Amino acid sequence: MKTVEMKHLSAYYGTFKAVEDISLTIRPGMVTAFIGPSGCGKSTVLRCLNRMHELVPGARSEGAVTLDGEDIRGEGVSPAEVRRVVGMVFQRPNPFPTLSIFDNVAAGLRLEGRHPKDEIVDRIEAALKRSQLWNEVHDRLDAPGASLSGGQQQRLCIARTIAVEPAVVLMDEPCSALDPIATLRIEELMRDLADTYTVAIVTHNMEQAARVADYTGFFSIEEAGAPGKLIEFAESSHIFVNPTDERTERYISGRFG
Repeated sequence: MKTVEMKHLSAYYGTFKAVEDISLTIRPGMVTAFIGPSGCGKSTVLRCLNRMHELVPGARSEGAVTLDGEDIRGEGVSPAEVRRVVGMVFQRPNPFPTLSIFDNVAAGLRLEGRHPKDEIVDRIEAALKRSQLWNEVHDRLDAPGASLSGGQQQRLCIARTIAVEPAVVLMDEPCSALDPIATLRIEELMRDLADTYTVAIVTHNMEQAARVADYTGFFSIEEAGAPGKLIEFAESSHIFVNPTDERTERYISGRFG
């Protein structure tokens, strides 16, 4: 687990400033949620945490993002290594369609090229157990990953992420494409993963943030075309019961805008 800290982070797509002057700390061993209306930049902020933002042509960021005090954009820091330490689970399950369940989870380990076969087998089993999928797939690991249900595919993607043993796990709307039962499984998994990883999620579901997150940040925009800003960041119990900022209270109560 590592502490993730943003200091005066701003992110751009070309000349458009998507988010402005974000400063907050994501604590290890806890779940931190980003909430806010569509277009407020919460997913952009999440992607800045493992340098995926800069994969978009013309995208860039300013300010600092550190892991235990180390600048992830420092001289000589490899973006690939950052993404190994800071894993990402996306909005829609994205198993490699031509690979088996086993090979999906093994993909990152094989890419690293430094793990013996026995270790890969052990880590795949451990990752599938940790993602609460082992009992459902242990007797068909050679089946295509794409043959699983949507919720199982998302847990497979989580297993693939944690198999390489990152320090931080990011989840961008991980339940938006899932049914309520699959969503509850992923939420349980978020809480379990927080015992080992620093976990940050983006969610449009305020009830989900209230259920699973220890800390919540509310992002918003003042007007169309303006950059997104962090309005309030605090313990979730404070955000959802007694927010400090009136804009947060309006959003939480459904009176936003």
